[in-house]
Formats: sequence, structure tokens, C-alpha cells
Amino acid sequence: MSRRTETVPDDYFAGIYASEADPWRFTTSPYERDKYAATLASLPRARYRAAFEPACSIGVFTHALSERCDHLLATDPVATAVRAAQARCADRPHVEIRRGGVPADWPEGRFDLIVLSEFLYFLAPEDLATLVRRVGGAVEPGGDIVLVHWLGETDYPHSGDGAAEGFIGLAAPFARVLHQSRTPEYRIDLLRAGTAP
Repeated sequence: MSRRTETVPDDYFAGIYASEADPWRFTTSPYERDKYAATLASLPRARYRAAFEPACSIGVFTHALSERCDHLLATDPVATAVRAAQARCADRPHVEIRRGGVPADWPEGRFDLIVLSEFLYFLAPEDLATLVRRVGGAVEPGGDIVLVHWLGETDYPHSGDGAAEGFIGLAAPFARVLHQSRTPEYRIDLLRAGTAP
């Protein structure tokens, strides 16, 4: 199977949401429920000061993650998904949801948690490298970075393993792997940024 060579464009995802409000069954899928629980269980700290979750979709995981954060910024490039996430998290004043896609729309600020869940494989190699640089500039010393990747076959620019290993290799100058777990369907990698000298 040949892989795409370009980053999957935002209008591809907009088209998916145009035909279905929850196209990946985030609200009902046992896979998503179990993966969300495993992702939260992988976090080594009970609470984070400032977290960033790009590609938040309709905000199902965002809502769950917000229990562990003093402030949580989440973004997505699709306007309908952003509106759904905002509605889902309306009872959480410490959650801010904006429209934007990474790496281009990277926010200002520093974060002690960055969650990169199931979208790195959509990025062409040069955009993945740019994203890693953005993460390196935004993660606080000692902050945590969580990677979550589905392991099924796709024609995306990267496989799940390729995206995770690519990120880990490029991030080696500023972050090290603390923990990795794997199921037949997905993998979770937890990295910690180096402490300041």
C-alpha cells in the first residue's frame, strides 16, 4: 500500500464531519473508552497546571482530561468539531477550545502537559519535524508529552508506529521516554522534557 506524501488537508476532515457529527464514534466506541482510560492512567501526575490538546475533535477526551488540569487549551481545525467540543465542555470554565491546526496554528505559552493523540500520522515528514520543534519550545522543563497512536493499516504519511518513533527520535534532544504501553490496537508513549540546567 502506498502512503500519501503530503499532510492530510483540513478540508478532508471537514468533509468527514459534514456527513456525520461523531464520525469516529468517540462517544460510543469501546475502543475509544478504553483508550481514553489508558491515556489518563498513563499520566504520572495527579494534576497539571497548563495542558494543550491539539486535534481535540468533538471534545470527548478533552472533557475527561480537564479533571486533571488547572487550565486546558484544546484546538481543532474543523469549525463544527470545535463548536461541539465547546458545547461539551461548557461546564468547564478552565477549558478553552479554539479553532486551529498544528503545527501552523501553534499557541503562545508554555505547558506542563501536551497530549498528541491520533493525528501525528496525518502529517508529512516536514510538518512532523516542525511540530516536534514547536513542542520543544512550548513544553516546560520536566513537563510531560503523551503520544497516542492507532496501529491499524492506513495510507497516511506515517503508520502509527512510524509517527510515534519519528516523534521520539526527533524529540530526543529535549525529551526522553518514561513509559510505553501497547495493545493490539494502539500504543501510548509518555515522554518527559529535560529539566533546566
